[in-house]
Formats: sequence, C-alpha cells, structure tokens
Amino acid sequence: MQKKILIVEDEDILREIAKDYLLNEGYEVLEAVNGNEALAIFEKHEVHLIILDIMLPEFDGWSVCRRIRKSSNVPIIMLTAREDEDDTLLGFQLGADDYITKPYSPPILLARVKRLIESRYAQAGHVPNEDNLINNGIHVHLPSRTLTVDGENINLTYTEFEILTYLMQNPGIIITREQLIIKIWGYEFAGDDRTVNSHIRNLRNKLGDKANCIVTVIRAGYKFEGKA
Repeated sequence: MQKKILIVEDEDILREIAKDYLLNEGYEVLEAVNGNEALAIFEKHEVHLIILDIMLPEFDGWSVCRRIRKSSNVPIIMLTAREDEDDTLLGFQLGADDYITKPYSPPILLARVKRLIESRYAQAGHVPNEDNLINNGIHVHLPSRTLTVDGENINLTYTEFEILTYLMQNPGIIITREQLIIKIWGYEFAGDDRTVNSHIRNLRNKLGDKANCIVTVIRAGYKFEGKA
C-alpha cells in the first residue's frame, strides 16, 4: 500500500521541495500550512508519517504533536529553525520520533522518512517464538508493534517501542547509549546522550511499576533486568 506522508510546513518553498523528493520516492503527500489544518487532515486520512514544523501559525507544532499523541503513535519528524537542545528534548518528551534542524538536506530528510516508514510498517515474520517478547508481565508483540503490561495496553511511540524491544532482546546485557543511537537513529544522528535519556524516562513512565526492569548502569548505559 502506498504510504501517505503529511507535511506540515508554512514555508511554501520548503514544503514543495520536500514534497517533490517524497513523490519521487513513490509516497503520497498531503500538505498543511498550519496546525489546525494539519489536525483536520489527520482526522480525515490514514497518515503513515508526519513531517511537522514547530513554528506554525494558529496552532504550533508542539500543540499538534501533543494532540496527535493522545490518539496515535504515527511516526513524527519535527522540523525547527532553532538549534536549541531544549527544543529537541521537548519534542522527544512530547513523543516525536526524530528531529531535524533547518536548513536541512532534503536527501537526509528523505533517508529519515524511509527509515521510519520501513521500520514501522515492515512486515514481520510469523514464527511464533519470534513474534513475542514476554518478561515479568511485559508483553511485546512484534508483528503488531503493541505492548501490554500485566494485560493493560500501553501506547508507545515508534522510538520508545524500538528501545524497549532492543533492550528486551538483550536481557542482562549492558547496551551503551552509543549503541542505542546507532541502532535507533543511525550513524548520521546529530543528537547526544540527553536524547536517549529523555526517551528512557518517557518509557519508564509508561511502564509504571515495571519501570525498574530498565536499569541504568552508571557511565555505561542501560540493561533490561526482568524475570524469566
């Protein structure tokens, strides 16, 4: 199925450039020039990924991201003209999956889009013992990318799901922040350890009583310590 990308950008030139690159790769593109329009389009269409500018008229990108995350885990790439690390961390805290600072290279944006699309919507295999990760009441179902904790459904963003899956697939093994960055975002990612810390904090909050399964190893990284 052709994937739909929603570009939310009020600068016409930037929006058109991104649109052209995405169309050339075979994606269907929807466009919005402000936050209210973006939310209206999102409600009417099945959107597979959102490219979301922060500085928007009427309803800013932070507000759009916060509103969408109440009902959907669709991958979100946020765009900003500022190089403020606090902006980056706020975006991740609100549930963004990736973050690109303007001016950016369109091929880099396209690469980020393809990575998220392919990872999020790839068809998983159906070997029963490879479909599920179950440990200490935490149940990850890989084909549907869903999580339950003691039977309760928990909504994770794309990035939170990837981090939890990576840790659970390597129980008891220390995973460094660098390993997480390379695994989740790729070698070209320009973020730092604080980005990883922010996602881990969000993930622990969602795990509730099971948060202590993700252990911080000082000056080393993280590891998953559950029960067999």
